[in-house]
Amino acid sequence: MSNLAKNYQQQTVDRVEPAIQPQRKPRVEKRLFTLGEKLLFVGLIAFASFMAIKIIATQASIYEVNKDIQKLEQSIQTQQKQNNNLDVQISEQKTYDRILEKAKQAGLDLNEENIKVVE
Repeated sequence: MSNLAKNYQQQTVDRVEPAIQPQRKPRVEKRLFTLGEKLLFVGLIAFASFMAIKIIATQASIYEVNKDIQKLEQSIQTQQKQNNNLDVQISEQKTYDRILEKAKQAGLDLNEENIKVVE
């Protein structure tokens, strides 16, 4: 073939349009949730879990404090009963009759001429 024929053949090949191939649509994955929604859900669950643990820890500390308060109130009541018993014993010990009896046991006697009244 001559150059002219080759040129003509190339021009006709170039003019022939390539066969149109059907365009593929990009494959779209249908996701139930987007990445942002998933992050929001995870964040929400983490926050709810944290708050639940925080509430439980706070309730546990409140329970401990209440238990300590009850123990202190019980010890205060016990001490008050003991103080009242001691007050009763003191009042029994300082009666005039008992003091006079102890004085007689020690060898002291009551001399009314030596008694002075101070106002």
